[in-house]
Amino acid sequence: MAHEILIVDDEDDIRQLIAGILEDEGYETRQAANSADAFAAVAARQPSLVILDVWLRDSEHDGLQMLEIMRRDNPNQQVVMISGHGTVDMAVSATKMGAYDFISKPFKTDVLLHTVGRAVEEARLRRENVELQERAVDRVDDLIGESPAIMQLRQTIDKVAPTDSRILLSGPPGAGKGVVARILHNQSVRKDGRFVVLNCASLQPESVETALFGAEPEGGGPRRIGVLEEAHAGTLLLDEVADMPMETQGKIARVLQNKHFARVGGDTEVEVDVRVLATTSRNLRDEIEEGRFREDLFYRLNVVPVPVPALQARRQDIPELAQQLTERLCRAKGRSTCLLANDALAALQAYEWPGNVWELINVLERLLLNVPAGGEVRSDAVLTAIGQDAPDVMRWEKAPDVMNQPLRDAREAFEREYLLFHMTRFSGNISRTAEFVGMDRAALHRKLKLLGIQNEVRTRKAGVS
Repeated sequence: MAHEILIVDDEDDIRQLIAGILEDEGYETRQAANSADAFAAVAARQPSLVILDVWLRDSEHDGLQMLEIMRRDNPNQQVVMISGHGTVDMAVSATKMGAYDFISKPFKTDVLLHTVGRAVEEARLRRENVELQERAVDRVDDLIGESPAIMQLRQTIDKVAPTDSRILLSGPPGAGKGVVARILHNQSVRKDGRFVVLNCASLQPESVETALFGAEPEGGGPRRIGVLEEAHAGTLLLDEVADMPMETQGKIARVLQNKHFARVGGDTEVEVDVRVLATTSRNLRDEIEEGRFREDLFYRLNVVPVPVPALQARRQDIPELAQQLTERLCRAKGRSTCLLANDALAALQAYEWPGNVWELINVLERLLLNVPAGGEVRSDAVLTAIGQDAPDVMRWEKAPDVMNQPLRDAREAFEREYLLFHMTRFSGNISRTAEFVGMDRAALHRKLKLLGIQNEVRTRKAGVS
């Protein structure tokens, strides 16, 4: 998706010349001959860059006055000033007022393209820097693992990412729905556009519409640009969309249908071309039944449903995922990477992870606080980091009971805990458990039945699937 540039000049041939040069390089352009047309164009949609002539005939405001107003209304607006009668003092004044650069007419094509390219790139880097600061250091940016659940999710992403269809990502909190949304954007035709996130759960009801649609300036303040306009030619993620107020749900449903809206406090129609993705941790059909979510919005968002699996549904990915996350956390903290021992990885696999990937990240952070840089993490440290939520199957706290039992009973107690641990670790998979513990598959079946834990294993497996 191309960057959009507004060209403001009172000479038709100059506007057409600049537009032709920029369009040949893949930019989209709009044109205005005076301040009224230029402000109307900006009100209709904020451009990536404004090329603004200093002297404008038949215009209420000249270029420098327009620069001041544009920068007041949107301090992030990039503006390149042009003039056939420019002076050093004029260029200095424009730069002090916030212009990115000043070009004298007649200009060379390569100078124009170089200046425009630098201005657009600087704005992009500035946005990316803000996004990186807003994102957590421990954010996962890819799908790690080779489990059937992750392999299926990758196949789905490869199929739907290029389609530009709306996608509803569902799954428990912390499973990585936002990560999947970012991957969908990066693999789409809009990958050069912005990826904008609106966290519906973190906003007050009265501020949702301003965040979505923006607001016109009042009392001399700046114009607020909403996420729909920010994401023009890119992707907007409505994170936890079930938390959006009902009234706003109706308005966003109309925007998805009509692709235009008015900012809060204004009546100018803003047209946008945005791909909308949404996430939810709730069952939206249940929310519809309870009257908390609009059915028309559900069907507009749920064009392609994509479920994101819980971490316990992909336990075989945990060793690779945990090790890579540990390396990233260590790099972020400027320390040498710790090694997760096999028993530590087994303990991580055996836990249920109700908080999913984000809980795993939190546990790993706690581990790193208590393990020397470059040291080895063992299972006891994992249990300490998980805390009181760690189930009995991950502990051996029954030593006093076992010591008071005959050898045969004590051995059975140990075998029961041992096999239950590994059956949990391998999601109830008999073949993988038998291979790891060194037993024949049929022998393991008999042992599970003898120890009376077959039903418990089935229950755990059913809870994972």
